[in-house]
Amino acid sequence: MARKLLREYLSYIQVEKGLSINSLESYTRDLEGLQTWAGARGVELHQLTKEMLSEWVMSLSRDGLAPRSVGRMLSAVRGFYRFLLLDGHLLTTDPTAELVTPQSTQKLPRFLTTEEMEKLLDAPDTSTTEGVRDRALIELLYATGLRVSELVSLTTANIDTEQGVLTCLGKGSKQRRVPVGRSALRWLQHYQGARRALMNGRESEHLFVGAGGRPLTRQFVWAVLKRYAARMGVRGVTPHVLRHSFATHLLERGADTRSLQALLGHSDLATTQIYTHVTSERLRSTYEKHHPRAKRNGVEKE
Repeated sequence: MARKLLREYLSYIQVEKGLSINSLESYTRDLEGLQTWAGARGVELHQLTKEMLSEWVMSLSRDGLAPRSVGRMLSAVRGFYRFLLLDGHLLTTDPTAELVTPQSTQKLPRFLTTEEMEKLLDAPDTSTTEGVRDRALIELLYATGLRVSELVSLTTANIDTEQGVLTCLGKGSKQRRVPVGRSALRWLQHYQGARRALMNGRESEHLFVGAGGRPLTRQFVWAVLKRYAARMGVRGVTPHVLRHSFATHLLERGADTRSLQALLGHSDLATTQIYTHVTSERLRSTYEKHHPRAKRNGVEKE
């Protein structure tokens, strides 16, 4: 069936798009390559899911194919699946709709391991009012994945401790609701007394404050994280690293990218999908490190 569908599609684009011989050969080669990849997994082209196709894209990158070449191949595959949809062939949804083309300049985000995150959370001296505030602040950043600008803009009214959610204003003045975990809620409750002490009789609607009730700045939060990270012996810890850690740890434990997109407040799913590359690379690294038959430097470990 797969060969028949390919022939129909190639005939269609030759007639409808007037492709050159070279372009047609390129499309044929790319689609036959995907067909071979699918066959090795015991499925036909029309049975490939978006997860399988994501793995195919990542396998091309791991094999050293340039991002531009991967993009060309992905374009051919997208066209094929659109053809199947338009022509009523076997599909009701497009499995390529959410696939992201690798970018040559794309830099994988830095994140902390769960062990490093635990050490950072334990770093503040919670026998002091500032330490309790800092612990609550770090807990909330890690529990919600907020941007630092969103964090310092929070008011006391933005936190619903009964429901365990907060409301924040993100990029483009878009409002979103984010769940808050039990640990962060517990430390926010501890922080209430510390906050009153920091306010020293003054009033402020801001959730996180310094001495005299002054609202915290982004630069202050950066400095706080830098100081505690230095105690751990870790460099380069920023509010955004905690945001990356939040996202990566969720994906590692089974969260889907659509839910993560909503939690992070990304307008484009492609922005969120960078984290799937992070988790895939981590998984591969773990496999190569621990599997007794994994290849290292081209030599199979005995």
